[in-house]
Amino acid sequence: MVQQPLLAVGILIVGVIAGYLVRRFLAAKQASSIEERVRRDLDRAKDEAKSVIATAEQKATGIVDASKREVREREQQLARTEERIAKKEEGVESQARDLDRRERELRDELNKVSTERNEIRELERRATQELERLAGFSAESAKQELMGRIEREYRDDMVKTVQRLEQERREDIEKRSLDIITTALNRYARSHVSELTTTLFTLPNEELKGKIIGREGRNIRTLERLTGVEVIMDETPDSIIFSSFDPLRREIAKVAMEKLVKDGRIQPAKIEEKVEEAKTELTKRMVAIGEQAALEVGVLDLPKEIIQLLGRLHFRTSYGQNVLVHSVEMAHISAMMAAELGADVAVARKGALLHDIGKAISHEVEGTHVELGRKILKKYGVDDRVVKAMEAHHEEYPFSTPESFIVAAADVLSAARPGARRDTVENYLKRLEDLEKVVHSFEGVKNVYALSAGREVRVFVVPEKVDDFGALQMAKNIAAKIQTELKYPGEIKVNVIREMRAVEYAR
Repeated sequence: MVQQPLLAVGILIVGVIAGYLVRRFLAAKQASSIEERVRRDLDRAKDEAKSVIATAEQKATGIVDASKREVREREQQLARTEERIAKKEEGVESQARDLDRRERELRDELNKVSTERNEIRELERRATQELERLAGFSAESAKQELMGRIEREYRDDMVKTVQRLEQERREDIEKRSLDIITTALNRYARSHVSELTTTLFTLPNEELKGKIIGREGRNIRTLERLTGVEVIMDETPDSIIFSSFDPLRREIAKVAMEKLVKDGRIQPAKIEEKVEEAKTELTKRMVAIGEQAALEVGVLDLPKEIIQLLGRLHFRTSYGQNVLVHSVEMAHISAMMAAELGADVAVARKGALLHDIGKAISHEVEGTHVELGRKILKKYGVDDRVVKAMEAHHEEYPFSTPESFIVAAADVLSAARPGARRDTVENYLKRLEDLEKVVHSFEGVKNVYALSAGREVRVFVVPEKVDDFGALQMAKNIAAKIQTELKYPGEIKVNVIREMRAVEYAR
């Protein structure tokens, strides 16, 4: 029994020893295989290194050879360049020697010419002295005597020649001026339609006349009060007439009536609303008209405020001629004349377009249209050359630039066209403007409208400033001032209107 455990222990020890030996054998075998693989890798790396070194040596040899060839080529090129430079230097030196030789020759010739000139002067001096001795006169005395004799003999001929030259020069200048003016006028042609003092408005039907008149005429009175026109209902079917010397007032009345007819409700409140809408719409239209006029003549840098005033000129007339049409025509004529004369075309064109800008301002503002125009242009920063070009067209200011003469000439040419203006219409309109201006001078006056061809003036007063008794007294004072300051045929009816409104809001 005791022998069995000992046998087991012996077997175990033998197994352990055997396992250890097997492991050592395997480890030794594995180590030898690793060493072999490392050796093979090392040999392969050496072979590759040798190959790389050989390739690098070949490339280096090629680079060195190429560099040597390039150096040789550059050395050859430099040698050729040096040879060319040497030849050129030889040529330059040869030319320099030739120039030195020519300079010496010219200097010798110049000295010879100078010597000969001095000899000639000495001979002339001696000859002159001999002539003076023989003639008994000095050269200066003989010259003065000869000139005096020629002047006495040919004075009349000289005067006639000078006069003839001046006459020919004047004729040439006048002919040239006439050519420039006629060329400008022939190149620009525009139709002239004189403005009247009435505007015809066509109604959709005859029944609308009753609605326009309103109960006891309140609608038509409201329209006349707000627009300043006289509404005429005659026997012409389906039409009414707006009468006023101011085209702007007639246009406001026309636009307001179009809106009222389209709305269908014609009553005082609606009339007030549509008149305000018409004024707003007309303001926008004036901007569009001004922009179109500026675009037509090629002036594109005007401020918006001046553009609007330019559009307002569409509703102004001068002796029956539309002021905006007149200004546009002047701009074209001035530009063509400036181009012919070599003046500043842009300044002449802009000065002509804006020369009557002061007429866009109401007559309630004091001052001539030239002075008002100057103030407007200076206020909005328009070029001072343009201001100088426009300010002299009525000779209120001196002609300070060539463009000012051109603008004045274009103004005369445009106004003098046959059919462009009507003096009688302008005199009539001027009388109506003066009539309104006289009435506006009274304290408390809100609006003034001259109607019925100047036979009636309607005065709307501020009710808070003028009471009923004051309105009666104002009518007498206005009539007296009109009789004193104005000349007119027949009689003028002064109608002072005081309207009191009480307005309150329920909240």
